[in-house]
Amino acid sequence: MPPEVETRLWRVSGHIQGVGYRPFVYRIANRYSLSGWVINKTGTVNILARGKPEILDSFSKALANEAPVIARPVIAGIEKSREIPKNGFSILPSEESHQAQIYIPPDYFMCGDCQQELMQPDNRRYRYPFINCTQCGPRYTLIKRLPYDRLNTTMQPFKLCKACQEEYQNPLDRRFHAEPIACPDCGPSLTFLRDGIAIKDTEQALQATIEALRHGLCIAVKGIGGYHLLVDAENDVAIEVLRKRKQRPHKPLAVMFPDIESLHRAVNLTETEAALLCSAARPIVLGQKQADSTVSEFVAPGLSEVGVMLPYSPLHYLLLHDFAGPLVATSANISGEPVLTENQDVDNRLAHVADAFLHHDRPIQRPADDSVFRTIQGVPRPLRLGRGQAPIELKLPVKLTQPVLAVGGHMKNTVALAWGERVVVSAHIGDLDSPRSLQVFNETINTLQDLYKVQPAQIISDAHPGYGSTRWAMDCGLPVASVFHHHAHASALYAESFPGQDELLVFTWDGTGLGEDGTIQGGETFYGKPSRWERVGSFRPFFLPGGDKAGREPWRSAAALCWEAGLDFKAPDAIVRQAWKKKINAPESTAAGRLFDAAAALIGLCTEASFEGQGPMLLEACADQTDDYIQLPASKDKQATWRSDWEPLLQYLMSSDADTRTKAAVFHNSLARNILSQTLCHHEEKTFDTIGLCGGVFQNRRLVETVVPLLENEGFKVILNQQLPTNDGGLSYGQVIEFAFRSKVV
Repeated sequence: MPPEVETRLWRVSGHIQGVGYRPFVYRIANRYSLSGWVINKTGTVNILARGKPEILDSFSKALANEAPVIARPVIAGIEKSREIPKNGFSILPSEESHQAQIYIPPDYFMCGDCQQELMQPDNRRYRYPFINCTQCGPRYTLIKRLPYDRLNTTMQPFKLCKACQEEYQNPLDRRFHAEPIACPDCGPSLTFLRDGIAIKDTEQALQATIEALRHGLCIAVKGIGGYHLLVDAENDVAIEVLRKRKQRPHKPLAVMFPDIESLHRAVNLTETEAALLCSAARPIVLGQKQADSTVSEFVAPGLSEVGVMLPYSPLHYLLLHDFAGPLVATSANISGEPVLTENQDVDNRLAHVADAFLHHDRPIQRPADDSVFRTIQGVPRPLRLGRGQAPIELKLPVKLTQPVLAVGGHMKNTVALAWGERVVVSAHIGDLDSPRSLQVFNETINTLQDLYKVQPAQIISDAHPGYGSTRWAMDCGLPVASVFHHHAHASALYAESFPGQDELLVFTWDGTGLGEDGTIQGGETFYGKPSRWERVGSFRPFFLPGGDKAGREPWRSAAALCWEAGLDFKAPDAIVRQAWKKKINAPESTAAGRLFDAAAALIGLCTEASFEGQGPMLLEACADQTDDYIQLPASKDKQATWRSDWEPLLQYLMSSDADTRTKAAVFHNSLARNILSQTLCHHEEKTFDTIGLCGGVFQNRRLVETVVPLLENEGFKVILNQQLPTNDGGLSYGQVIEFAFRSKVV
């Protein structure tokens, strides 16, 4: 006879921290009239319940199938127990576990319930900019330590009022253990600061901000993961002033819209892009600007796309609702650095940029910039991972024998902490050229180790000795393994999109990266798999006058190609030509990114760039529709590497026989055809049916959407990064993969 009642113990892991999972369990248990308890064990939740077997079966299904929308529970184990719990079901205080399975929750956008309350005049949180519940609000940016309880967050100084305390302690309330819970009586508040005069009343501070924006002023506004600089997105003069003050003359600015309807009127969105904009992550999405859009041309000069987003915090929602129009919302930082988070830092470092400041007194524990996505081949692909997305966790295809820390590259830096079969990739940190960037780099490393309670035994770095991340690795006191830049790119793509056993052909195209031969590479083709990459293809090498300066001065790449081919090119300074002849500060390169720079310079689009990648972005934006292309010849060098020759492109790009838009299109088509021709050459010698495209160049939608059909028509499968950036933001993950495969015991 089956028992009338029994006790079972569930162990639940996955993304169940900070999402209201324990109160959810409490409500489900009460629905089924079960006795028992639920407890947080630092990353896992243990549930003990006693009842009839068939009721426990239904309860078990509900634990996974009816979980909160932002939760992703995994039932790690179920076993019978001899314990007979007291009548009723309770939520026990959190306990720390020595075998923690920790998942750090990202910051969540304001949920529909809170949005509704925010605009109800009779609600005690009416127009309160810090409204939240267990389904929404900041998480990653305010957690100091785990377990995720209020005392362990930056909300600890704010003592709950009686009304909030009752909600916080009521398991049937949706704010039960909502750690950032607050209201106007006990929570954070706003302060508007202009010309030394402070307005400390929250509602008055909001109204002063709106008034200043309507007068064309620039306001530094503190959000969830840092400050934004806000100006009217339809005001040419205001945007020009912002650009001049921030010394950012051309780099695109993101725009926040009040709602999806107003956004549709300004930007032509696909269903996929609209869904991503409305998702819980609320990222920036690049969309095609409508011809009749009222958004200023100065938001993204020379480009057909604009980065757009929707309000994700109650403060942003109130500002956009009251302003009733789009606002430029660009990161408040010094170029290339992480976004600023401290009130005093912003006052001091951005006094020359912002006309006024909207501060709040909820501390930000760590910065989190906005995530950025671009749709390529119909799939949203991250260009930068930040708020709402990172830290991001992926499962390793190979189990590690010891914990490792990969410190990424020098530009668009991220770091990755990995142990067992888990790897956690940090949010975007930035370029490691400034003391603040290096400070956040160090803090991020410490944060991951502290929160996940993992200490690495091995550091993995890029092979380039001059990178800030490599220098840190060499000084940290732990064993260091180096990974070549483009091996990391290829390995990241392999593990994310192709974790099988077969070899594949990978094109790794970007602007720079140290190669095995000591040269600067960036137009490479590899065959194989992680730890066994064979360089089988590349471009004809050229020598870059000025080295790293070429990234911001595209004329240098144009000069390099022309002088290499024996063609005339007048440099701004004759000394440059002389240094190039003697190969002084003129490193050898095969970088495809520099070919795009050269093309942009030769057809007159961009000779001096105000930001990295400006030339290629303008080149893509102006490309017309044509199927014409120029065949690039390829031949084997002494090492049996297929080399594609870019020289036939030069005379065409420098001629007056075609207009700029046609030249740009032909250039893209020629590079796409080159990928196809190289693939066919390699296919005669190697066995593969999958082609990988990775590296920053493949953020170029025109190139990707031209080459993919060509390859697919020949029967090949094509893969690209989808979860992590294909640019250097994915390097840390690739370093972990490359090292893991090297260490694999076969």
